[in-house]
Order: sequence, then structure tokens, then C-alpha cells
Amino acid sequence: MNCPNWSNLWTVRILTYNVHSCVGTDGVRSAERIAAVIAESNPDVVALQELDHGRRRSRHVHQAQLIAELLEMHFHFHPAFRIAEEEYGDAILSRYPLRLKQAGALPTVSSGLFLESRGALWVEIEVAGRSWQVLNTHLGLGRAERLAQVQALLGPNWAGAIREDLPILICGDFNSRAGGRVHRLLSTHFKEALLGARRNTFPSRFPMLCLDYVFVGAGVDVRAVEVPRNQLARIASDHLPVLVAVTETARK
Repeated sequence: MNCPNWSNLWTVRILTYNVHSCVGTDGVRSAERIAAVIAESNPDVVALQELDHGRRRSRHVHQAQLIAELLEMHFHFHPAFRIAEEEYGDAILSRYPLRLKQAGALPTVSSGLFLESRGALWVEIEVAGRSWQVLNTHLGLGRAERLAQVQALLGPNWAGAIREDLPILICGDFNSRAGGRVHRLLSTHFKEALLGARRNTFPSRFPMLCLDYVFVGAGVDVRAVEVPRNQLARIASDHLPVLVAVTETARK
């Protein structure tokens, strides 16, 4: 029997993190503190949600850019919505070169709750000569809205457009409990990396729910999973980050 040679496979460490506009549970707004939490996990790729750009409440700081500079990473930011000169949205950071494939809005469905535009961001990252496809999103609060959004994310304009032979990672805050309809739908197409792990991510001080996930494609193996729970991570945001180490499936 031929055993796969894991030493020849490149490990990618990806972290997904809802940073709550860099406002911690102590009420302090600090992009520098968020960067410190991320740095402790030493990820190669970072998917961030709830970032401010040019907003008065954040002193007009471009939070994604500042965090990327502190971590010495490349980045792409996508505003889920704009109000005049103010923007709010998601970003992907990477130690490796990255190329924007697509960024855009996801469907909005009125559910009687506060209506907030949602979007997604898709980049291609070059790792040791291989093109990894990384999608980042933050889904809505209403059930019907989340379902429409995840169906769009799985459709021909997003994940459905990616070649099956390319490694794919789908990350974000899905606002869905494990076993919920959105979670189940994603799990029929992709493998959830946190299965069997100590997974709760929200609220950060006393985590009771898992809302933040990394899903991987058929050609990706999960090597390790961690939800950092140190004191800094519990304070820096209202969510805990999720760190996943993955490799491509060994090819014979």
C-alpha cells in the first residue's frame, strides 16, 4: 500500500474572526488589539467580518488596512454597505500573493428585523504554485435571509463557479447554529472543519454558540482546529476567532 507523503504538502493556517468593528467587550475600540489576537495564532490567511472604513465612530481609520499593515499582510476589503463616505464590511488578509476574483452583495430579504446589507468576498491565493480559493462572508440575522444568501453563495456566481480540482475554503460568521438549516445546506456541499472540536465562539467572554465556521472543499484535509480562548481573545471582540490548519488531499 502506498502511503501519502504529507511532508510534501503545504499547510495553510486560516483564521476567521468577526471583529465587531474592533470594539472589545470592555468597550474599547482597538484595531491594534485585534491584530495582536491574530498574531498569536500566526495564520497565513485571515477572513475578517465587521470592519469599519472611514467611519466617524472609528476616527475614520481603515481598519482592514491597519490590521494588514501591522501583520505585514496583503489584503482586500469589500464594503457590505456605504453611508456617504463611511463603509462597513469584510476583508481577507494573506501572507501570500492574492488576487480578487469577486466581491459583491448577497440577497437581502426583509424579515421584520433590522435590515443590513450583506456581501461576500472571493480571492485566489497562490501557495507553493497552487491556487487556493477563499470566500469570506457575514450572513444576515433572519432565517429566510440567511437561506437566500447561502443559496446564492453556493450558486453559479460564487462557489459554483470554482473548478472542482482547486482547493476551496469558505469562511465567515454565518449567524447559524450547528445543525441549523444554513449549516446543514453548507454541509451537504462542503466539510465543516470544526466538527468534533470545542467550537463555541459567541459571546466571547462566555461562549455558548458557534456562529463562525470554516468549510473546506473535497480536495482539502483538516489537520488541526483551535478556538483561541485566552484573555486577550475574550476581550478584543464579542466573537472568538477560529483557526484551522489545512492541506490539500494527497494525490497518488
